[in-house]
This record gives sequence, C-alpha cells and structure tokens, in this order.
Amino acid sequence: MTTTRHATEHTTGGAMDQPVLRSAYQRSVAAYWNNEKDPVNIRLGEVDGLYHHHYGIGDYDPAVLDGPADTRDDAVIAEMHRLETAQAHLLLGHLGDIEPGHRLLDGGSGRGGTSFMANQRFGCQVDGVTISETQVEFANAQAHQRGVAGQVRFHFRNMLDTGFDTGSRQGIWTNETTMYVDLHQLFGEFARLLPYGGRYVCITGCYNDVTGGRSKAVSQIDQHYTCDIHPRSEYFRALVANNFVPINVVDLTPQTIPYWELRAKSPVATGIEGPFLTAYREGSFQYLLIAADHVGP
Repeated sequence: MTTTRHATEHTTGGAMDQPVLRSAYQRSVAAYWNNEKDPVNIRLGEVDGLYHHHYGIGDYDPAVLDGPADTRDDAVIAEMHRLETAQAHLLLGHLGDIEPGHRLLDGGSGRGGTSFMANQRFGCQVDGVTISETQVEFANAQAHQRGVAGQVRFHFRNMLDTGFDTGSRQGIWTNETTMYVDLHQLFGEFARLLPYGGRYVCITGCYNDVTGGRSKAVSQIDQHYTCDIHPRSEYFRALVANNFVPINVVDLTPQTIPYWELRAKSPVATGIEGPFLTAYREGSFQYLLIAADHVGP
C-alpha cells in the first residue's frame, strides 16, 4: 500500500479540512505501522481471526513448552494469543453498563481485535481510529469477513481530533496506544466525545515516577516502538485536568510478566522481551489499567 494520501486525506466533523497526520513524528509512527508485518501480531491473530496489537496477562500453561517438537511452536503461539485475548476481556469488563444502542470508540485500533470483541460482547456500534492506513484497510476487510461491517468501522483518523460528534460515545478505550500522543490533547478530545458519566478505560505501560526518569530498559522500549512512554503521574494529571475521575486503577505488572517470559521462549520473540522483563522486574516500568468517568459538561 502506498501512503500518498497522507497529505490530502482529511477527517470529517470537528476535524474538517485538517490533515490526519500533522507532524513529522506522526508521519514516522504511521510509516512504522503501515510497514509492520511482525509475526508476533500476524501469527497470533491467525489462531482465531482476532488480531491484537497489545500484550497479555495471566499465568501461562507450562505444558506448552514441553510438547512434541512438531507442535510446540503452534501451542506456544495459541497460549500467547489466549493471554492477549484475556487482556482485552479485562479491559472491556471495565467499560461499565454498555447497551446495544450505545456507540464506542477504540482509540488506536490496530488491526481491530478489541473492537470486534466489544461488538460481540455488547452488540453495539464500534468505531476504530488509527493513523495507519494499512491497519484501517486490514480491519475493515476483517469486518466484512465477519459480517459486521455495518456495526464495526475503522477510520483513517487522528485520535487527537477524531471529527466525531460531541457527546456521541458512551465508552472509549485505548489499549497500549497512549505512548504515541500528548495526554492532555488526547483526554481533551475524549472529554468532548463522552457525555457526563461516560467511561474511558486505558491499559498502558508507563514509567514509574518513584524510581526516577526513564530507565535504560524503558528507553530501549521507546526506541524499539518509536514511542514516548509517559510517567505514571502524567496520566492522572491529564485525566483530572480534563474532568475525568479515576474509579479503578489496577497494577497489572505482576500479571503481565508471565506473558513476557513465555514470549521470550516463543518462535516470534523480537528481542525486546529482555528490556520489558528487566523494566518490570526492577520496578522502573508498570503496566496499568485505569478506568475513569467523565464528570465535566
């Protein structure tokens, strides 16, 4: 796929006549994800057609590492996918009381896995936005294959300025995407989209203010993914500044370490597993779930 539309494609609504990609950094991030074909995302998605772009939680079954050589790799892949799907179920469970008539937003929707799970779980309309045209095309093709294209749609839009109508979303989530954007801008846009009482749920990696600035391991993660990991405190400052009140904060760090231990032994290891495990174990990096209600006008 080419990316020649980057300079000309525009969003609708509040973002009318604004380019989707508005900085050199956003263009570099979009280029990364437009060209990404990492087996750790593709092969896991092929297990059941749910393509995730996030990590897993929970203990893995050690038996998958002891199986016959000719089936061991497939067993490890399937187990990793199970843990990633468990993470998405946990996130969706924090959205609160969602009804079929509600509309949800997946900010940084990737290849669409969590959006399809939300539609299946709640029976409501879901819109995903991403600055990767490749991901949009892939996810919309998945929606057609699943027969839910009328309810689950993916858009080449910037989640900092989506163009959707004010107050049009009952729930919004971001699943490991906030490290690519300014949090105050992001939560300002989400506050516009959510009515009073609307729910935002975030799962993210953040560096630990208590241990100081970015550790060497956290910096390696930044470099690997072309991202800019925020400190934990910045999430809460930005939420409060935009009229969000956290109602649940869960430290998932102990629950995600087993996933990374298994991934390090998997056929789709990328080499970043070491920095993740080091950062988690030394306490410089945390894996958080934050659920917050919008209490502004």
